[in-house]
Amino acid sequence: MSLALSPQAPAAGPRRAGSQLAVPCWFMRGGTSKGPFFRADDLPRDPAARDSILLAAMGSPDPRQIDGMGGAHPLTSKAGIVSASELRGVDLEFQFAQLQPDSDQVDTTPNCGNMLAAVVPFAIESGLLAPNSDVTTARVLTLNTGMVAEISVPTPAGEFGRHVEYSGNASIDGVPGTAAAITINFLDTAGSVCGSLLPTGNARDTVEINGLGTVEVTCIDNGMPLIIVNAAHLHRTGQESVGALNEDGELKERLEALRLSCGTLMGLGDVTAKNYPKMTLVSPPARGGTINTRSFIPHVCHESIGVLAAVTAATACVIKGTVAHEIAEVQGVGSAIVSVEHPSGEFSVQLGLDPARPGGVAKSGLLRTARLIMAGDVMVPAHLWTPPALSSKEQDL
Repeated sequence: MSLALSPQAPAAGPRRAGSQLAVPCWFMRGGTSKGPFFRADDLPRDPAARDSILLAAMGSPDPRQIDGMGGAHPLTSKAGIVSASELRGVDLEFQFAQLQPDSDQVDTTPNCGNMLAAVVPFAIESGLLAPNSDVTTARVLTLNTGMVAEISVPTPAGEFGRHVEYSGNASIDGVPGTAAAITINFLDTAGSVCGSLLPTGNARDTVEINGLGTVEVTCIDNGMPLIIVNAAHLHRTGQESVGALNEDGELKERLEALRLSCGTLMGLGDVTAKNYPKMTLVSPPARGGTINTRSFIPHVCHESIGVLAAVTAATACVIKGTVAHEIAEVQGVGSAIVSVEHPSGEFSVQLGLDPARPGGVAKSGLLRTARLIMAGDVMVPAHLWTPPALSSKEQDL
């Protein structure tokens, strides 16, 4: 499907403001994450220059990100870059950027399903996309992994034309209150980073780490590379609080040892400085769900669970032989709803199963919410970049 661009003229691009550069920015919440969104044309094409702008905007590296917009946590140290697409069957292209509070690295390798929920609302708000009915559906290509998602957003007609509706009755655990539902259907997520659903070729692998001997894990990638391990095999219940797990130095050392070993097994090489694969502890459900999780991203325990991590964990539940499957049996031939419990509640994932391939997942769908929090300019040092429009003649606000 092809959507027409908004007839409204976009806001002005980057411009000088004394010793600083004003870059158009829309600060969005997407699911349980939030961060600044930018139009691709408002940022440098050169990745190094682009990253310098993002780091300055967020205030990294600094544990508190005191000199920027970051929230001193990986979940609030994210950014989105969006452009209209010229590819057939694709409406928008989305580049996700993961930053860290205390690091100068910008990782554009993994996806983020939470931030993905804000892409279509952002595109409409910023003039990249024109809403065309009461529900606007767009196909979004995630440049990080080549995955395509079909995203539907409510866009009712109002006094000044169609607009993104943020109010509604949908609720997601990890976000207070209710909001309008945004539906995301992932069309092909298997092997998003690793190249295959089970990158080691096995539903289960045995890995040896110091202090524990051998540990059984499942290495899987259905949108997010995960290493799934039974919490009991690490002498934990899997029901511990986020605070307790973040203070558990012994556990975190063992998880990192597993992550480094499995990163090589998954064909990802040395993952020491990478934000993936994520570590996921699983245990029997405690609140009527399908499976219970504690997700590390990768060194901090998630307050809930990432969208694509939930999709991947749910997928592991329907594949015989995985660490997750022995805990959570899922019934269903054509489809299955997997309720993934996490510290803040639960996350339901609808899996479209492929009867011809045991454990095969044809598509996965879920519900998220989003909200525009701020629209304006983020200020960064002017020496970081001179936009082409300013290279011949400096402009001042």
